[in-house]
Amino acid sequence: MKYEDVRRYAELMKEFGLTALEVSDEGSSLRLEIGQKAVSAPAAAEPQADAAVQDSGVKAAPETDSISIKSPMVGVFYRAPAENAAPYVKVGDTVKKGTVIGLIEAMKLMNEIVSDSEGVVESILAENGQTVDYGFELIRLKKI
Repeated sequence: MKYEDVRRYAELMKEFGLTALEVSDEGSSLRLEIGQKAVSAPAAAEPQADAAVQDSGVKAAPETDSISIKSPMVGVFYRAPAENAAPYVKVGDTVKKGTVIGLIEAMKLMNEIVSDSEGVVESILAENGQTVDYGFELIRLKKI
């Protein structure tokens, strides 16, 4: 199964309001499940946010001088490169463009998530090992 297929299935889950989907195709199988923590805020609460999402997964929050780093894919978010390693970033750290802020495991591949903006880590919204959906806010930066 290709990354594009997984993304398409995730979009179908959103479109039809599904919380789980299991697909088998040509000897491979995939199960997608939206956990309680991966549920995004209702669309009515943030009407301008969806339009502001960029391909990089970074957008400016409309109400403050904060920058949200959002998940570019469905997968499991990890704050550190290994179980006993220090996290990539902590609250209060200064982040520059290109700084790795975490990993997302999707289809047994580790994908580095990098910041597309500069700022100070204001809050980390995704927990280590949490399943995240496309567009889920991972980290919020304060502009510098």
